[in-house]
Amino acid sequence: MPSENFLPGFETRDIETSGARIHLATGGSGPPLLLLHGHPQTHLTWHKIAPRLAERFTVVAPDLRG
Repeated sequence: MPSENFLPGFETRDIETSGARIHLATGGSGPPLLLLHGHPQTHLTWHKIAPRLAERFTVVAPDLRG
């Protein structure tokens, strides 16, 4: 199921680095706030709290490797 269903108003994208492709969701405005999940979760772990945080922050929720 796409992230947009769980994180309305957030954008998802892939960022290419020299060693990996990182998938992430971003949303909101204000000071940046990086949300890091544990193993074996994904950025969707934050689906309940990220929209509220996005009211005050630019939320960045990447999918960690491994």
